[in-house]
Amino acid sequence: MLSIGVDMVDTEELRRQLGPEENGAFFRRTFTRAEQEAARRAKDMAEYLATRFAVKEAVFKALGKHTRDKVFDFRRVETLNAPDGSPYVVVDDFLRALMAEGGFTDLAVSITTEGPYAVAFVVAT
Repeated sequence: MLSIGVDMVDTEELRRQLGPEENGAFFRRTFTRAEQEAARRAKDMAEYLATRFAVKEAVFKALGKHTRDKVFDFRRVETLNAPDGSPYVVVDDFLRALMAEGGFTDLAVSITTEGPYAVAFVVAT
């Protein structure tokens, strides 16, 4: 079985949602601790977080329609970078169970940015 999800995020809109507080409610409610720490080290925090938010949405689009509840907490989807810089979704026990419910064993992700936009494409197999 194969399922795909794609999402595009306006980096400037996400920057406005973050607001002046680095640790605001949106930041804390949406991103994992590891994503927050990586964002603080990034050249452009908003752009980094926009890519991660796009992945969260794309994972939901790829998996959500195949699960019983069709909802999940965005903090359950964590995207980090491998040593070579390529992004990957951390598959913990919770996400593994959600994937199994839909008949999936793997998630592949691709991220790109262009101007003010961040795009993520996810393939669940």
